[in-house]
Amino acid sequence: MSRHGHMTRRHMMGLALAGASGLALGARGQESLKETAQADEGGSADPRVQGPFLILSTPFTASGDVDYEALAREARYVDWCGCPGIIWPQSGDSVDLLTTEEKRRGMEVLAEAAKDFRSALCLGVQGKDTAEMLLYAEHAEALAPTALISRPPDSGTTEDDLRQYWRALAAVTKRPVILQTTGGVAYKGPSPSVELLKELAVDFPNFGYVKEEAGAVIPRMRALLAAHPPIRRVFGARGGLGWLYELHLGAEGLITERAIYADVLTRIWELHQTGADPDALRDAYGKFLLMTNLSVTHPGDSLRGIQLYLWKKRGVFENMVSRHYGPGTTVPESPIFSKLELSEEEIAEIEFRFEALIPYQKQGAPNL
Repeated sequence: MSRHGHMTRRHMMGLALAGASGLALGARGQESLKETAQADEGGSADPRVQGPFLILSTPFTASGDVDYEALAREARYVDWCGCPGIIWPQSGDSVDLLTTEEKRRGMEVLAEAAKDFRSALCLGVQGKDTAEMLLYAEHAEALAPTALISRPPDSGTTEDDLRQYWRALAAVTKRPVILQTTGGVAYKGPSPSVELLKELAVDFPNFGYVKEEAGAVIPRMRALLAAHPPIRRVFGARGGLGWLYELHLGAEGLITERAIYADVLTRIWELHQTGADPDALRDAYGKFLLMTNLSVTHPGDSLRGIQLYLWKKRGVFENMVSRHYGPGTTVPESPIFSKLELSEEEIAEIEFRFEALIPYQKQGAPNL
């Protein structure tokens, strides 16, 4: 298919992943063609794209290379937790600090692993400009994920730059596209306005899915929710730190690099949807926040940090290695990496708080 060619609806339906339920997404390939066609024609929200869509943390070997086997294990773990969606690559480090070949290879590994998943696979497609974004978008499209997600181009300086960039993406895919309202560390342009997001949602039935994390989040989220339709889904972000309030406002999911808590976040989503046990909802969310605020006292960044310890504890990662930006958040010519070091006291505090999550975790051992 050419860079700007359209996929046919027949092709789109044939590649669609399973699942009509918002809580338990169906097995790959089992969603009816009729439902997919109706969603495409009417511009309604895809039932597979809601709930926690969690960004995978990129695992590395001791020598700083991408550990693709661990990446596949991580995806299998999130799927085993019953989480509605999996995203990669999307966090700044996985977008900026990986080579083109590493990102493309990681997409292929995840697409292969996801063939029998209940979780929907969403691949991240973005770049410094439209040409680079399309390089990833075409590769992702050929792998037939459930959805795509894209942040603004690093080189964008005006809202019209964003408009043209995302319209170019619309020309290569019919599957759901989630738009992130913030860019990477190199992006100095504006956040996409609510009006631009509405415009794209009107013009493209597969748009209208928004990861909202820009500026004054709550007023923007209220405006997006009031614009439904054409806006189809609004996801919270920012590490899930405001997610419960955002759910009460009407948000229909969460996108964040907190995949180690996939079972807990899925349970929070289910408790919110049923409304059957508000005490359990408050308790689960409060104990999740107890884990996240360890970033104030413990080493490492707020998203990877202590989560690397937990990934290793749960048998998914082999180590606690991360790649890093250079001075002034520049991208180094060759990888800079190090292993997270934790003291006995720091580990003891992690374990103390993590134990409180047990009632909301999936029990048993995943087959990784």
